[in-house]
Amino acid sequence: MITHYKFRRFTLGEPDGSRSPRVTALSRLLEAAGLDAPVRDDIRWNIWLKLWGNVCFNPISALTGATLDRITREPGLRALCERMIAETRAVHEALGVHIPADMVARRLDAAGSVIGHKMSMLQDLERGRSLEIDALVTAVQELGRLTATATPVIDTVLALVQERARAAGLYPSAHPAQPALPASPVRDDAAV
Repeated sequence: MITHYKFRRFTLGEPDGSRSPRVTALSRLLEAAGLDAPVRDDIRWNIWLKLWGNVCFNPISALTGATLDRITREPGLRALCERMIAETRAVHEALGVHIPADMVARRLDAAGSVIGHKMSMLQDLERGRSLEIDALVTAVQELGRLTATATPVIDTVLALVQERARAAGLYPSAHPAQPALPASPVRDDAAV
């Protein structure tokens, strides 16, 4: 049994914008369970809007241990989120997905209303589970490179969260381990 406490919306859609029988059936099932499950014509818009939060909230939470309300209310962390969202927005604009800039503050304020929530990346780190770094952050970096869109802040935060996860043994090493070189024989008369 799953109990859902807040934000009962589960936005659905097909990549091609159609209202297929499967997405319509899923929407009806979720609505029958008491959830709001609208079918959108442009699901990519909604995915990018959701990614605005995930690209910053998750790695910042994993790096700092901060809850969602703290991330959105502490001025330095909020400014970091705003910069990461701006870079993410530039990437999706290059891909033809347009979300009004005035939605940034609304997105951050809505997230900040969830008091004491630990982001999934922080929860996974604490439980020793793999982190969704690539799906939530690396993907934006890669799409930035494909569209020649600079993502310097995302790049920096990504490097930090990857290393944090590596240190916990939860992310692959950037460089495969090199075999150890055999030790040189030590001579008492060797010059140092």
